[in-house]
Amino acid sequence: MIQYILKRILYFIPTLLLVAFMVFFLIHLIPGDPVIAMLGEDASPENVTAVRKTLGLDRPLPVQFALWIRNILNGDFGISIQTKRPVVQSIKERFPVTITLTTLALLFSLVLSLPSGIMAAIYQNTQKDYLFMLATILGVSIPGFWLGLMALLVFSMYIGWFPTIGFVPIWEDFWEGLRFLILPATTMGLYMAAVVARMVRSSMLEVLRLEYITHARAKGLREWKVITKHALKNAFGPTLTTIGIQYGRLLGGAVVTETVFSLPGLGKYVVVSIYARDYPVVQGCILFIALIYVVINLVVDLLYSYFDPRIEYQ
Repeated sequence: MIQYILKRILYFIPTLLLVAFMVFFLIHLIPGDPVIAMLGEDASPENVTAVRKTLGLDRPLPVQFALWIRNILNGDFGISIQTKRPVVQSIKERFPVTITLTTLALLFSLVLSLPSGIMAAIYQNTQKDYLFMLATILGVSIPGFWLGLMALLVFSMYIGWFPTIGFVPIWEDFWEGLRFLILPATTMGLYMAAVVARMVRSSMLEVLRLEYITHARAKGLREWKVITKHALKNAFGPTLTTIGIQYGRLLGGAVVTETVFSLPGLGKYVVVSIYARDYPVVQGCILFIALIYVVINLVVDLLYSYFDPRIEYQ
């Protein structure tokens, strides 16, 4: 397994390089000048030229890219054009908010999707199964930003159960912080719950038709034991892959959710930086999210062998 992990880590290098290449050059295609955005429209040409030279934006793009990659290898993601702060420092401050939000969304989706997917498979082609399919179709069809706005309107403004704006770190005040995160985590988790539940149902249906399940029932085992001990573990492998992919999607979806709920996370920071043409922040944050995503995929691959002992890592 150690050899497999080392190979996967080596595969990270071209993946991250490709992401870095795409992020760097695509961000420079966005209309606008970061120096003009920083100094204002009335800035003199001399000041604009001097600031552009100070920031290194007067150099050719390939040279800027090479210097950026060199700095990243040294742990330097650059300096924000707007705030003059190291990008790494901003990531350290804002990433805990994003990872807490996405983890709560993940837990919510699993609590909702696993039991519902199992029940839908057990009661296949019944009214319960049809209601389940309808609910999952709605879950994957409703836009996240609209759902977030409706949740704020109903549960915050009309009913008043949750605050409309603000944030309290959950590691400082757990219950108060949870009040600020329940609505955004639920909004993010509903889509993932629908996708994972459909995968659980599909995998369970395949496993429940196998002979060893029939044999387990013929031995007189209770149905709940057949489902949980024999069927679910073998059906969970494909579901685990889906969970890993969807968790990576949650990290990207945090951009919309954090903007709607005004959370000081990494996603909202990227949106604000795009409007400000703050190249170092956008490039550094997206590359950092890509790194987290590939690490999640590695963890999922390693966990896969637990649910399917036939898999061997070489």
